[in-house]
Amino acid sequence: MGNFILFLNSFLSYLLQLVVIAVLSGATMFVGIKMRKRKNEQLKSERTDA
Repeated sequence: MGNFILFLNSFLSYLLQLVVIAVLSGATMFVGIKMRKRKNEQLKSERTDA
């Protein structure tokens, strides 16, 4: 029983790490895409103004 608890503890620890990494990756991709779209709009408006 003790080995099972140790295994479960390790498994849940790695699962939590996976979730944290996935959430951070998703957030950074969302921010990056949003910033790139904003930059594209800014460049597009500068080209039409000139």
